[in-house]
Amino acid sequence: MPGVTERRRSRVGGLAVPRLAWRPLGGFFGPDTADARQSLTALAFSALTSVVAGLTLASREDQLRQLPGLLLFIPATIGLRGNVFGPFGARLSTAIQTGQFSWSWRPDSVLGQNLIAVFVNSLAAGLGLAGAAELLALAIETEGIIPIGFSDFIIVSIIGGMLASVVVLVATLGLTVASVRFNWDLDNVTAPMVTAVGDLVTLPALVVSTVLVRRGDLTVAVATVAGVVTLAVLVGLWRSTLNTARRIVQESIPVLLAAGMLSLVAGLAIERFEARLSWVLLVLLPGYLGSAGALGGILANRLSTRVHLGLVEPTRLPTGLARKDMGVTLALAVPIFILLAIIAQGTALLSGEASPGLALLVAVALTGGVAATLLALAIAYYGTLLVVRFGLDPDNLAIPMVTASLDVVGALTLVASIALWRL
Repeated sequence: MPGVTERRRSRVGGLAVPRLAWRPLGGFFGPDTADARQSLTALAFSALTSVVAGLTLASREDQLRQLPGLLLFIPATIGLRGNVFGPFGARLSTAIQTGQFSWSWRPDSVLGQNLIAVFVNSLAAGLGLAGAAELLALAIETEGIIPIGFSDFIIVSIIGGMLASVVVLVATLGLTVASVRFNWDLDNVTAPMVTAVGDLVTLPALVVSTVLVRRGDLTVAVATVAGVVTLAVLVGLWRSTLNTARRIVQESIPVLLAAGMLSLVAGLAIERFEARLSWVLLVLLPGYLGSAGALGGILANRLSTRVHLGLVEPTRLPTGLARKDMGVTLALAVPIFILLAIIAQGTALLSGEASPGLALLVAVALTGGVAATLLALAIAYYGTLLVVRFGLDPDNLAIPMVTASLDVVGALTLVASIALWRL
C-alpha cells in the first residue's frame, strides 16, 4: 500500500541489496528514503562547505577589484571542477551498476582510461576557458577598465585549476570507495560532493595561483609552458590506442567549452551586479550556485544511469521513474536553500557584518532557488534525452549541460530574487 514501509531490492555495485523503502504518496516523490537521505546529506554537506568559498570570496573583494576580470572568471573555474569530475563520478557509477568496474590502474582499464580523460579534460578545458575569458574581458576594457591578460587567465585557469583538480580527484575516488563499502548510490552523492569539494578547494587554489599573475616575463613564461604541455598531452592522447579515453575527451571538450562560456556569462552578470551584492550575499553566492547545479546534477546522474540500464525511455513528457526522480529533486531543493540562508545569516552574525535579516535571506534564497531548480529539472531531463537521441553518452555530457546552464540560470534567478525582495 502507498505510504507504508515495504521491502525492496536495490542494485549497488552490481549486487542486489535488500533494504526498507518508504514511498510517500504512492512513490510520487521519487526514490525511497535511503536514496533521498543520501542526496540530502550530501547536499547539506555541500551547503555547509560553501560558506568557506563564500568567506574566501567576500574576504578577497579588494583583491578582485585590483584584478579586473577575475570575478567573472570565478564561476566558470569553479564550475569546471564539477563539469569534469561530475561526469567522472557518473561514469564510475554506471560502471559499478553494470558490473564493469574494477580497481585496475592499468592505462587501458576502465578506471585508468577515465583518469587519463579527466586529466586531459582539465588541462584542455582550462586552456580553452582562459581564451574565452580573454575575449570576454575585452568588452570590459572598452569601458575604460584594463582586465588581466591572457597569460594571467592561463595561470589562474590551468595552474590554479590543476591544484584544485588533484584534491577533487582524490575526493571522487574516495567517494567511489565509500560507495562500494557502504552500499551508497554514487548517483545520489557525486554531484553535491564534487560541488562541495570544488567549492572548498578551488577558490583557495585560485588565490594561490594569483601570486604568478601580472609578473611580467615570469607570467608569460609559466603560461607558455602550461599551454605547450596541454597541447602536447592532447596530441599524445590522439595518437594513442586508448579509445575510451579518446572518446570521452572528444565528446566532453565541446560541451565543456560551451559550458565554460555560459559560466563566463554568469560571471559577467555577477560582476555587473557586484555593487548590489552585500557581504552576506557574497557569502551566499557560491553555495546558491553550487546547490542549484548539484540538484540538477543528481537528476542528470540518475537519468543517465537509468538510460544505460534501459529503465527510462525518451518521451516528450516525463513518465515513471523519471517523473519520480524529478519530484524528489524539487522536494530536496526547499530545505537546502533554507539551510543556505541560515548559514549565510549565522556567518554574518559571527563576523559582525550587516545582514537584511534571516527572513529576507530565506525569501531570496528560496524564491530564486526553487525557480532555478524547476528550470534545472527541464534542462536535466530534456538535455539527457537529447544527448541519447544523438547516440552520445549522457554520462559525459548531461552534467556539464545542466551545471553550466544553472550557472547562468542561478545567477539570473538570484539577481531577480534580490530585485523582487528589494535588497
